[in-house]
Amino acid sequence: MKPLGVILAGGQARRMGGGDKALLMLGGRTLLARVVARLAPQVAGLALNANGDPTRFEAFGLPVISDSISGFAGPLAGVLAGLDWAAEQGADHIVTAAADTPFFPHDLVEKLQAAGGPIALAATPHPKRGLLRQPTFGLWPVDLREDLRAALADGTRKVVDWTDRHNATMAAFSAAPFDPFFNVNTPEDMLAAERILKEGKA
Repeated sequence: MKPLGVILAGGQARRMGGGDKALLMLGGRTLLARVVARLAPQVAGLALNANGDPTRFEAFGLPVISDSISGFAGPLAGVLAGLDWAAEQGADHIVTAAADTPFFPHDLVEKLQAAGGPIALAATPHPKRGLLRQPTFGLWPVDLREDLRAALADGTRKVVDWTDRHNATMAAFSAAPFDPFFNVNTPEDMLAAERILKEGKA
């Protein structure tokens, strides 16, 4: 069965000068439109985790769910918002994807589900550090939402600090010809993304 999908766009985009990175244009389409196009076919339904005025995303026709933890608590707060939303839909799992990562794999969900474990995170190889986890791309069970809520209340903010407690598995993806989890954090990253598009590698 396909899980529900949640796009994480709750950050503050400081390195891009603030505002909504998800609405920046890449090759004539917003980053968010590119992420929606990749994730929607892989999931049973889709929501956007974002804070502030939700009407700025009206054109996408997605439910917008905000963090229940105040103060921009990071990706885990977005995961919790997604799990709460999924519980209301009667779903068992969600898959998350970052709104600033336009080239993630078309088989993301399939490989995350095949990885097993209560939680599975995407990972890519690094020549010196082994497999590097991609903490905003994961498969998360709704059953752990109260555990996550308690962890956030206790001050946990780093994704892997929480996932390690639950023996999260990894789903390995190739990093050739480029890292598919390359994300746009800076204006320089946007230029790199434009080069990837121009070269037809995505």
